[in-house]
Amino acid sequence: MASVLIVEDEVNLAKGIQFNLELEGYQVEVIGDGAEALARLTAPGRAALDLVILDIMLPGMDGLAVADGMRKAGNFMPILMLTARGLPDDVVHGLEAGADDYLPKPFDLAVLLARVKGLLRRRDWTRAGDAPATARIGEAEVDFGTFQIRIAGEVLPLTLLEATLLRLLVQNAGKVVSKGEILEKVWNMSPDTETRAVDNFIVRLRRYLHDNSRFPKHLQTVRGAGYRLIL
Repeated sequence: MASVLIVEDEVNLAKGIQFNLELEGYQVEVIGDGAEALARLTAPGRAALDLVILDIMLPGMDGLAVADGMRKAGNFMPILMLTARGLPDDVVHGLEAGADDYLPKPFDLAVLLARVKGLLRRRDWTRAGDAPATARIGEAEVDFGTFQIRIAGEVLPLTLLEATLLRLLVQNAGKVVSKGEILEKVWNMSPDTETRAVDNFIVRLRRYLHDNSRFPKHLQTVRGAGYRLIL
């Protein structure tokens, strides 16, 4: 069963989440300080984790900084971010910092458990879905098993959201994929959600693919319709 790290300074909430996750069979660690959590998540030689549940408001270092530090250190495990701030701008900020899902407080524990299962299923789908395990996009090779892009001698890691988005585009190569479909299938959001998150992630993927942002050859924007990937 998967192992989960809970980073939450509200002791009763952390214990409640831990108890319910352990009932589901997960192995669970709990840390209540942001800086301590980042040290755990970036320490070499420590036992690997499958997912982190990360509160934003933490002593020592906030959750956004922890997520950013994880990604910069090369840790790309799924992040479920918890916060009392649930406005659309807050959600986008969390996603841009490296979160893969975002759950506003207060929440029902059943919903949290469903989100945890959903993130782990999404990770497994991205690694072993219907599309091939690897894909060639121009000069870049994408490995969905390791969540990496190899291009021009570089190895670039992908977050779960980046890999899931790219896999969806690979599965629909040559076709236009709408922003609404991406929001629904990658972000688990309503297709009508007003957000620039998808556009920002497309820009990020273009950088990884070394695609010209002004005249993209492989990852194209189809005005008013969505995005199209050309292999």
